[in-house]
Amino acid sequence: MLVGRELARPHSIVVAAQPTRGLDVGATHYIREQILASRNRGKAVLLISAELDEVLELSDRIAVIYEGRIVDVRPAAQFTERELGLLMTGQRNEV
Repeated sequence: MLVGRELARPHSIVVAAQPTRGLDVGATHYIREQILASRNRGKAVLLISAELDEVLELSDRIAVIYEGRIVDVRPAAQFTERELGLLMTGQRNEV
């Protein structure tokens, strides 16, 4: 309920850091739906997550950060889960 209340507020940006960590399947589904609904209402959503499937499902564009530096930015559809994981661990040359 707390998440629903926060997402319903009239802000133009939503920052979601590890939004589904530790949640059960039903709660995870609900949170992901709410994030997508916020985006569809025109809010900017900044998602910070180590869950690769979540990043790919919820993102329009992905910026990968490794050791404090942005190493790649592109539309989510241009990433594979494997490639995203490699970039997140600093293995850019193997992509």
